[in-house]
Amino acid sequence: MSEYGKLVKEGLWSNNQALVALLGLCPLLAVSNTAINGLGMGIATTVVVTLSNGTVSLIRNWVRQEVRLPVFVIIIASFVTAVELSMNAWFHELYKILGIFIPLIVTNCIIIGRAEAFASKNPVGRSLLDGLAIGIGFTLVLFTLGALREITGLGTLFTQADLMFGEGARNLTLSLGDDFKGMLLAILPPGAFIGLGFLIALKNLIDRRATQTKTVPVSAAQPEPTAG
Repeated sequence: MSEYGKLVKEGLWSNNQALVALLGLCPLLAVSNTAINGLGMGIATTVVVTLSNGTVSLIRNWVRQEVRLPVFVIIIASFVTAVELSMNAWFHELYKILGIFIPLIVTNCIIIGRAEAFASKNPVGRSLLDGLAIGIGFTLVLFTLGALREITGLGTLFTQADLMFGEGARNLTLSLGDDFKGMLLAILPPGAFIGLGFLIALKNLIDRRATQTKTVPVSAAQPEPTAG
């Protein structure tokens, strides 16, 4: 696998910040009550982490070690402000739903962590790809968790899709029917913890199965010699 392929695999799966590092849990658990909310928050975070990584990489040789963290925070805050104003202008209703969690992207440990651990030590191309992969991996978890909670708790999927994709997306909403009685726990905060726990368990199970598949038993690789 190429170097860039490894970066993508780590961001999406092997080092998924939500399922492995368990970072960014505050927005992950708070806004993932529907698929669209999770997708909106994930895209906003992806834009910030990608642009922040690229900018930090560009200036890494000019920033002194003593002030690097305050500089990184200023860069991240600038991009968060730009994303917040853009969402307020073009996706106002979705912006109101996500509320305080948009400006709180500044404090997301994923973004400052990648800036410090990766972007400050690598060239621009690799840093941009790392930020994009990490952001998409985080978005996928947000979207999946939101979809599961929405289906289980409300009996719908892609409700309020028009907030992100326009009026034409109202027909995207899927429903299990008016008679479906959802599980209230799923859309409450405890449901977010339980759902995330199931996703982590599923990832660990898949990784374990993959490891076992790659492992060749010694008896199979080296058959016992026959007498004679």
